[in-house]
Amino acid sequence: MEIFTLLEELEDIMEKSRSVPFSNKCIVDKEQILDIIKEIRLKLPEEIKQAKWIKEERQRILVEAQNEANDIIKEAENRIISMIDEHEITRKAYEKKVEIIETANEMSREIKNGTEEYADGVLAGIEVALEDALRVIKNNRKELK
Repeated sequence: MEIFTLLEELEDIMEKSRSVPFSNKCIVDKEQILDIIKEIRLKLPEEIKQAKWIKEERQRILVEAQNEANDIIKEAENRIISMIDEHEITRKAYEKKVEIIETANEMSREIKNGTEEYADGVLAGIEVALEDALRVIKNNRKELK
């Protein structure tokens, strides 16, 4: 990610800067630091858009899985209605309906859990990156003051 590259650049500037004697402070090029911070700000909105897209995609997948499960249930119900005249066929159809419903529900749960885990992982990564960037920016602002 470009944000990490910019943060590494900030770290390099800080590490290579001259120290102020008898303190843990250093002298840095203010314009250079501010330029990097501006670049970070420009990059952050794209990360946020990506997180929003992931959330919307997760919701779309969940709705699609639920619709597919509903279609499977309707198909099973229609098959049962068409076979109701014969007892053995009716019994087998009912068993198949239950199996299809269980499979559909399990698939729906797996898809939901998978998308939630994926979205959570991506959002956690973005959160860490944003927290790191904010911490660096705060430290730099503190040192600039």
